[in-house]
Amino acid sequence: MMAQYLEIKDQHSDALLFYRMGDFYEMFFDDAVAASEALDIALTKRGKHAGEDIPMCGVPVHAAESYLLTLIRKGFRVAVCEQMESPAEAKKRGSKSVVRRDVVRLVTPGTLTEDSLLEARRHNFLVAYSEIRDQAALAWADISTGAFHVMPITPVRLSPELARLAPSELVLPETLEREKHALVSDLGIAMTPLARASFDSTAAEKRICALFNVNTPEAFGTFSRVELSAMGALIDYLDITQKGKLPLLQTPQREAQDRIVQIDAATRRNLELTRSLSGGRAGSLLSVMDRTVTPGGARLLEQRLSSPSRDLAVIHARQDAVTTFVEDSSFAADLRDRLKKTPDMDRALSRLSLDRGGPRDLAAIRNALGQAADIAALCTTRDLPDHLTGATAALVGFDDLSALLETALIAEPPLLARDGGFIAEGYDPDLDEARTLRDEGRSVIARLQQKYAEHTGVSSLKIKHNNVLGYFIETTATHAARMQAPPLSETYIHRQTTANQIRFTTVELSDLETRILNAGNRALEIEKRLYQSLSEAVLACAPDLNAAARGLAELDLATSLADLARAEGWSLPRIDSSRAFRIDGGRHPVVEQALRQQGDGNFVANDCDLSAEDRAAIWLLTGPNMAGKSTFLRQNALIALLAQIGSYVPADAAHIGLVSQIFSRVGASDDLARGRSTFMVEMVETAAILNQADDCALVILDEIGRGTATYDGLSIAWATLEHLHDVNRCRALFATHYHEMTQLAGKLTGVENATVAVREWEGEVIFLHEVKKGAADRSYGVQVAQLAGLPASVVARARVVLDALEQGDREGHGKAKALIDDLPLFAAAPPPPPAPEPQTSAVEALLDQIHPDDLSPRDALDLIYRLKEAGRG
Repeated sequence: MMAQYLEIKDQHSDALLFYRMGDFYEMFFDDAVAASEALDIALTKRGKHAGEDIPMCGVPVHAAESYLLTLIRKGFRVAVCEQMESPAEAKKRGSKSVVRRDVVRLVTPGTLTEDSLLEARRHNFLVAYSEIRDQAALAWADISTGAFHVMPITPVRLSPELARLAPSELVLPETLEREKHALVSDLGIAMTPLARASFDSTAAEKRICALFNVNTPEAFGTFSRVELSAMGALIDYLDITQKGKLPLLQTPQREAQDRIVQIDAATRRNLELTRSLSGGRAGSLLSVMDRTVTPGGARLLEQRLSSPSRDLAVIHARQDAVTTFVEDSSFAADLRDRLKKTPDMDRALSRLSLDRGGPRDLAAIRNALGQAADIAALCTTRDLPDHLTGATAALVGFDDLSALLETALIAEPPLLARDGGFIAEGYDPDLDEARTLRDEGRSVIARLQQKYAEHTGVSSLKIKHNNVLGYFIETTATHAARMQAPPLSETYIHRQTTANQIRFTTVELSDLETRILNAGNRALEIEKRLYQSLSEAVLACAPDLNAAARGLAELDLATSLADLARAEGWSLPRIDSSRAFRIDGGRHPVVEQALRQQGDGNFVANDCDLSAEDRAAIWLLTGPNMAGKSTFLRQNALIALLAQIGSYVPADAAHIGLVSQIFSRVGASDDLARGRSTFMVEMVETAAILNQADDCALVILDEIGRGTATYDGLSIAWATLEHLHDVNRCRALFATHYHEMTQLAGKLTGVENATVAVREWEGEVIFLHEVKKGAADRSYGVQVAQLAGLPASVVARARVVLDALEQGDREGHGKAKALIDDLPLFAAAPPPPPAPEPQTSAVEALLDQIHPDDLSPRDALDLIYRLKEAGRG
């Protein structure tokens, strides 16, 4: 056995080997040590190898999935080695023969299909990347749903596209492993190098043709050599990991870079589209947007948020679909009620195609088709836009399959086919007979005994059983002559004579005995055969079932976006090919929800207008920290993105000319692993924007140049703004604390100053979060530091130093240095003076006249100032 183990392990040296021994998967040697640490399970030592104890650990087969998930998340690959025959079959080859075993599957992050190992509401993409000279391509598939796509890219686009797809695993040529390692590790993607032969484009054509049973890949469109290479490598890797049992992939869909909005990895991270900066789903745009009721709809929403469209026809079609349900809420509610009951057809189909499914997957298909038929019937009562008509058309045409599954399956089948009991009574006569014999053997024997007693005229005739003869007919010796004479002797065959009884059998009884003894196994075998035939019937309709699943996902997404729009008061944006960018009363959807949940008041909506036909349009935004500049920047980028997925937007109104790219340089972080300071990271991201942004891009930049000396930072920020205006000629929001830059509004025709309004009172700053035209001359940093809780002595000292610096600026640099030199040494600030006695009569008279519910935010702020003046703090 150990020799067999070592031979199999040698073939899969890069994976942990789950070696099946009865009801356990066992691991030995280094695999056992690594697995015991990763899984926190006991490590034992058994037997000897090369004179040393053999480390060993194991996990139960029935609980293996949870252990697999832990190992995959910790970066391991697992080779699952099963017993390919029973011990009894092995013994036929010799008493010392070892049960034949082989690896049936390599479990890797990108090849998972089990529900327990996957997030139901997210795709699990496996990506293959290929380069041929200066051309490159990505192919990606989710084998749990069958989705299969390919896209030509340039090598520099690898990082943004991987950030968009967020795959679990990347397959690439081993010659590129070292070059791409840092990039891929930054994104947290498992990387698997393959031999260059896997990327051969000629061999790829053959793999594609064999998989889809076509004569040429041109049956699906025209693909370049590098695209064929990427697709072929992906198929080859699936063949390796699935051991020849290829998943049920849909025909490859070719995507084009110019049809989706380009968003790089830094921008996705800064905007928190599908993951917050903390790494979780909570706090992301997706978490706020997701009101879908099906896993397929949720996956489609994440895909749309990651890949906004640049095709006006597509955007308008999606808008029409959402508007249909916004305007007819009762229709949308009826659809959502039915969609909630719809299982995940895509993943059930995939498991069936890989022989990892079970009766519940068949039931999922049955139940989904039932709901699809109801939804299609409901949709016929309305005039729907073309986008929805196509989705609903895919839901019909399954009457035969639906009837077959309804007739064949019980309501709640077991998880595994080997458990049996999932075929409905009356579907198969042979199965019904086997079940009757299995469950009612005694009553069948009793009926046969009565039949024989009547036939022979021997009322005392009995049918009995023992371990030697099995079932037999027994009569007393007095009836021996009669039973052994014709015509009864022709039916009743003598078996044994004892002192007082004589025993017989019949052909019918012998056959019945065999059937009773084998009834349980026979019933299970019949059910397994029927399961296989039902699975084949389902898989024969796979392309149509995939289309139906896509239709259900489209309906779910459209109704969920409509529900969101109605509940949150979002509006339908106007989208066209102009360079308009006007947003009235825009809001940040994530911040707005957070404020509501925390009970911190209403979000302050703001306008933004970056419209300009023949030039750049840039708002230079100044104002203090904590006033909401970063929120304002992000919310406008998110509104543009939402508009181009076909959604309503969090604004009173919006008119947006198509955005080709969204770039964001917001926030601060370093990259110590690659020796990059915060400033270096900032400069790298800024360089990417300036080198790539076209005139239809939307750029948001926050505090460029802050990570270095003041004059260095100001000069870089100044030059960056000029480049955006003169070279990129794009639409941009540029937030800065360098107030000197506000002079550019008078020099560059496309630049306007804007600021976030604040009010200051007795050294304290109150944020209004209101963006208006104009420029700020202060950043209120000391006041914000006080709000953050810096010691009073530090705040007081900072005010002294600030006053000296500002006076020096007014009087000249030399004077500033002299003032700083003359500053006394740091000393604790004196305690604040006592508050004046409150003038209660005036205050009470004021409050008696006003009810808080009647106040606007601005009136409330004025009241605060008057209360302060009255000494009420």
